[in-house]
This record gives sequence, structure tokens and C-alpha cells, in this order.
Amino acid sequence: MKRSTLLASLALLTLAMGQPAVADTLKKPGLDALAAAAQASPPTDFNAFLSAAAKADPSLAGSVAAYQKHASLHGDDLTNIGRLLGLYNRIHNHQAVIGAIERMVALRTVRDDKIPQHENPAIIAFGNLVEGMAKDFGLTFRNVDNRVFEVTLPGTGKEEFGLLTHADVVPAVADEWVLDDGTRLDPFKVTRVGDFLYGRGTIDDKGSIATVLYAMKTVKESGLKLNRTIRLMIETTEETGGDGMKYYRQHTKLPEYNIVLDSKYPAVVAEKGSGSLKVFFPVQATDGDATAIVGMSGAASANAVPQTASAQLKGGDLNAARARLEAARAAFIEKYAPQGKFAIDITQRADSLEVKVTGSSAHGSRPEEGVNPLPRLTLFLRESGIALADNHYARAAKYLDDLYATGYLGEKMGVAYKDDFMGPLTLSPNLVQEKDGRLEVTTNVRMPRGNTPQALSKAVADKINAWAAANHATVTISHDQGDWMARDPKGAWLSTLLNIFGDTTGLEAKPVPTAGSTTAKLMPNAINFGPAMPGKKYTAHNAKEYKEVVDLDLDMQMFTEMLIRIGDLKTMQ
Repeated sequence: MKRSTLLASLALLTLAMGQPAVADTLKKPGLDALAAAAQASPPTDFNAFLSAAAKADPSLAGSVAAYQKHASLHGDDLTNIGRLLGLYNRIHNHQAVIGAIERMVALRTVRDDKIPQHENPAIIAFGNLVEGMAKDFGLTFRNVDNRVFEVTLPGTGKEEFGLLTHADVVPAVADEWVLDDGTRLDPFKVTRVGDFLYGRGTIDDKGSIATVLYAMKTVKESGLKLNRTIRLMIETTEETGGDGMKYYRQHTKLPEYNIVLDSKYPAVVAEKGSGSLKVFFPVQATDGDATAIVGMSGAASANAVPQTASAQLKGGDLNAARARLEAARAAFIEKYAPQGKFAIDITQRADSLEVKVTGSSAHGSRPEEGVNPLPRLTLFLRESGIALADNHYARAAKYLDDLYATGYLGEKMGVAYKDDFMGPLTLSPNLVQEKDGRLEVTTNVRMPRGNTPQALSKAVADKINAWAAANHATVTISHDQGDWMARDPKGAWLSTLLNIFGDTTGLEAKPVPTAGSTTAKLMPNAINFGPAMPGKKYTAHNAKEYKEVVDLDLDMQMFTEMLIRIGDLKTMQ
């Protein structure tokens, strides 16, 4: 018998016996109806909202009455009050959360190589901002040497569970933050355009920080007593290796169970291993008699697929080089257009020629969501037929052409494989920079189950060294490869997260893998819960990163319910 049919039968039976009907828990249709009514007539406080909800949906009357009598809530009553509190938070604190995100995004918490991250003024300012919010909300704040900022909501029992987010963000190339209509955006200022909040960190991870802080505030103000203490940990180096969390682990005991708010819904139980593959070419001088690549750029960070890539050419007959490039452009774009839309611009100056390819940025873990312009740039230079002087840039270009081309699955390198649950190995060449007498080409690697870091690193190095020998190129290889993680966290806490997501969104709720790599790997019993919605492009690390307002509302709703229900579980497993 279907659940709906069973509930209807039970309701008729209890009514026939003169007893109250059994109330089902509130789900998406009911939540949506209550949200629409509350937005049309905003409640003055939570009790007023509850009274209106019980009047609109009489099946909620029992849960509302139990809460208002300060009774101990369990089962469906706890679930219903958790969902109503989440809905109230979403309506009542919507603008306040956006305001908090605006203040957070304005702090440029990008890592500065000149100083340690814990001495970065933007990181210190971020900690001060969170401390002020925590104190205003009646929560406990602790600064662990600017490595991790803690915010705690005490429970009545001895157990606690952790929430993990991060305050640092990846760099942004300001020139790439331009909308299709020509509107220029400031990466470090939240700009709302329709239903989108643009700004670096809006989805990764400052949106989650602001949202969960207001969820903690709302739970505290509700007066609900949770069995478990909730410890929010805001890490400051997640984007650049996680040394802040490693420091924290040495100085603080971690919660036994942790929920990370830095990936996607419904609940992530497996992550690929993140790797940084660097190939260095020694700088070679060239004379001006032949046209040479003298500069090249890609992404601002290795874990982002770039929006644009460009090469600067000097020397030789630049007029002839430009003519060849112009003649080859249309056919090249048509040839590779089926793999993704991109554009090529050729600009000639007094003594140089710039070739710029514009693709589509993406998170480094999801190259399939973007169109990488860097390998398309080097392929275009090669297939156009212009003669280029043999230097470090030309050799790096050939390396990209021969071992990647437009692929990102390791197929040209001969190392491709995939796992049925976690998906394929990906290798996305994103960053190129000249530094300390060497040209560095960095590829973001995401390794699924089915290999080890050592074996993959060896296989990749063997392929690159064989290529170098065949092409009489001198290279140095550095491959720092993290391991994959796959967990099977059966039990109440996983099923609770899935129930929250499924009932709130109406979408399929089952454990999923991610190509992303978070500090969940450094935590015991860690599951990622949001904030990216399934079926949508994940804009973290992208040019024009944004958070959809409708998804922010759902985060506010679900995070609040999560705190209440996970905080009250009798046992996590």
C-alpha cells in the first residue's frame, strides 16, 4: 500500500474512533504554500507564524501546540517544528543573510604568498566579523590563532557534532567578470541581477557561512533544547591545501561526526582525490628574427578552468603571422565547436600580437561544465601553421597539444579510467606562469577510486618523460596527488539529511559522489550537505561566480532543520 493511501486510511480510522487524525510531516507542497502566505503577510515573530501555519494546515496543530507548551518534541512533531522554524528563518532573515554575505564577500580573503594566511588582514577582519555576529546572536566564539574560527551553540548533553566551512576564496580575474550584456561586475562586491547574487565566495563558501550562522541564531532564539552541541568551524586555507585545518587538528579535539557545507546536495559520501600536476620548462631566450611566444596566461588559480587564455607573440613578420591566424580562425572554431562554444580574438599592436581565446570557466573538479580556452589556444597556434621559434612557451604549447588537446579525461596521455560510482579521472590544464627562470604549466587532477596516488603519479610521469625524450625537451615534474575518499556512513544522520533534502525540494534524495575535494577528508565521519543543487552548474571558482537566491532560501530552510534534527538524534548511527 502506498504511504499516502495508508495515511488516509489511518486518518479515517482514527476519526471513526473519535481520536485525532495522525498528522503526516510537512513536505514541499505544504512548505511552498506556507512560504507564499508568509511572504504576502510576514509574521511578527515565530509564535505568530506558527499560529498562522496551524490555522492554514490543521494537521500541524498538534505539533504547534506541543511546542507552545514547551513540551519535549519527538518524531513528527520535532520534524514539523524544525521545518516550520526553517521556513520562518527563510522568510524573516532573508535580507539579513544577503547583507551578511555582502559584508563577507567585500573582504578579499585570497591567499597572499607574501605573508602567512593567518596574518592576512582580510582573514583577521573576517574573524572579527564572525565574532561580532556570534556575540550579537548569543553564540560562543573562539579564534584558534586565525586558522579556524569557531562558533558554538551549546546542547544539553555531552555529545556534539561539527559543521565545517571555509572563509578563504580563490583569486578572481576582474576583466572576466562581465555579463553577456556588457555589465561589468566587481568580484568582491555582491551584485544582484534578477535571481542571482554575483560575487567571489557567494557559493564557495561565504554564502554557507552566513546562512548557517543565521540558522544557529534562529534555533537559539526558538528556545528548543538540543541534546548535542553544535560546533561551527570556519577554516581559512581550504583553497590552498588546508594547512589551517591541519594546525587545528593538532590543537583541538575534533567532533566525532561532522557535516561539511562545501559541496553539493543531497549528501556527498565520496570524493575524488585532488592533485596538482606541475611541469616546468626552463626559460630559453630567442632572438627577434622569428616570431616567438613571449607570454601566455590562463587561470588565476590551478583549481579553476579559466574563462580566457592569451598568448603574446613578438618578432619576425607579425603581419604575416596575423594573416595566417585570421585565415585559420573560422575553420578552427567550426572544427572544435561541437566540443563547446568559444571565441578567438586577434589584436595587433606596434610590436606584438595578442591571441586571446574565450571559453567558459568552471570549477577545476568539473571541467565538463566549462570550455577550457588554454589548450584551444595552443592548438590554434599550432594548426594555424605559423612558424614559431623554439622556446619554453613553444615547448609547453606542444606538451599541451600532444598530451591533452581538448580532452580532460587523460585519454591522450593514456591514463584514463573511471569508477562506476565516482566517475572518471580528470586532468584539466588550467594555469601557466613564468617564475624563477622556469615556465610552469599546472594541471588540476581529480582521481577517483580504482588507483592510488603513487601509481597514478608514476604513470603520468612516465608518459610525460617519454614525451620529453621524444621531443628533446627538458622538463621537471612535480605531482602532489591527494587520495580519494569513499565512506559508507549508514544510519540515522545520513537518512535524516536525505529526508530533509527530499521532503524540502521534492527531488530524488540519495547519497552521491563529488569530483570536488574538501576538508571532509581531514575530518572523522564527514558528510557534505550542500550548497550546490543537483542539475545546476556549480559556479565556485568560476568567473562570475553566483548564488541563486531561490537556492539560498532553501539552504536557510534546510540548514535550520538540520541543526534541530541532527542535534536531537538519539544516536548518529
